[in-house]
Amino acid sequence: MLLDLAYLLLLAVFSPWLLYAAIRQGKYREGLGAKLLGLAPRRDGGKPCIWLHAVSVGEVNLLKPLLDRLEQQLPGWESVISTTTKTGYELACKKYAPRLVFYCPLDFSWAVRAAMDRIRPDLLVLAELELWPHLLQEAQRRGAAVAVVNGRLSERSFRGYRRIRPLVRSMLSRLDLVAAQNDEYADRFLALGAEPSQVVVTGSIKFDGAQTNRDNPATRRLAELAGIEPRDTVFLAGSTQDPEEALAVESFRALKEKHPRLRLILVPRHPSRCDEVARGLDQSGLRWQRRSRLDSDGPDPSSRILLVDTVGELGGWWGTSHIAYVGGSMGPRGGQNMIEPAAYGAAVSFGPNTRNFRDIVAMLLRGEASVVVRDGGEMSAFVERCLEDPAWARSLGCRAQQLVARQRGATDRTVSLLVQLLSQSKTLDSAQRRGRAVPPRDAA
Repeated sequence: MLLDLAYLLLLAVFSPWLLYAAIRQGKYREGLGAKLLGLAPRRDGGKPCIWLHAVSVGEVNLLKPLLDRLEQQLPGWESVISTTTKTGYELACKKYAPRLVFYCPLDFSWAVRAAMDRIRPDLLVLAELELWPHLLQEAQRRGAAVAVVNGRLSERSFRGYRRIRPLVRSMLSRLDLVAAQNDEYADRFLALGAEPSQVVVTGSIKFDGAQTNRDNPATRRLAELAGIEPRDTVFLAGSTQDPEEALAVESFRALKEKHPRLRLILVPRHPSRCDEVARGLDQSGLRWQRRSRLDSDGPDPSSRILLVDTVGELGGWWGTSHIAYVGGSMGPRGGQNMIEPAAYGAAVSFGPNTRNFRDIVAMLLRGEASVVVRDGGEMSAFVERCLEDPAWARSLGCRAQQLVARQRGATDRTVSLLVQLLSQSKTLDSAQRRGRAVPPRDAA
């Protein structure tokens, strides 16, 4: 009750800002019934259920290899996916249909209870880190096993959680498993009160989910749709935020005359910013085209710039790139996932602010498999070097691709732990008593 009152107070305090964002930016409008009242879709039938929760686009993409392996190991089980953001929800619907996809309830006790009544999970899987007291308490009360997978606890989050350590310790006590990405994150979970028996280092699933073959169907289709030819050199700036698109455009402008086969693809992190980016492109005087117009209009041969204003295609577009800039790293965002372009063997660059991917960045830099560009001038210099010295660019990309290959295997380790967890819990025994299809106990 006290926690619900605290949530309501916070909601009241931030309501003017939330209302402004809803009206001006279209945020927070969707899924209000599911978020505030727990009105998730009602799951039919008696199959045991795995509820996987992924906050936004990055975590939604992360689930793919894990979900595939879980459904191979547990063929009689049903999987459902919840998200928090609109973009995450849209991508999950597109990526995981016909599975149930819904907005996760806010951590009000009544909303969590209603959602649990409708979904009836036997296993709750939280991607990376999503600890909410009522959600964990209700899952435990109903006998569902709870696991954090691809567990990640940044220095910033760790400092914040340390201020409320008693509450965090209580939440961690309700977890059956923390599958952490690395030793550093595992140590932070332990310092906050997790039991050593709960925490296992598995590596990052993001390496397993990354596509390495440029000749995959999604990339082939997009390259054909955009009219990308084998002679073209594609510079892709992905997951970008202001002012990164403008810096990429200026780099392209500076190099396009000397390198007429250079193409620029811009993929903003938030589709809601595409109109803003489009206005900047109009003001640049350069010819450009929207991705959303390609299906109807086809590629414009005179345009060398493409603005991707659709959701869920970045992974495929990375496969077209020879030179990559991973955005969210020039400002306060803390960077975005650079594994996908590295896995394709692109020459990878990013800005100096990459705290969200500190461990991955450290591996790439140690392996001389990426380059940090601190401003627009350094971005232009990096792209120019890749164009002038293609052997150097290929070597950079080859080292990045090899690094990704060496890091694979976290998915199998995580799935093995989840199956073992179920085999040791009342969940599996209960499922067997109800005559459900379950794997043998030695399936792990």
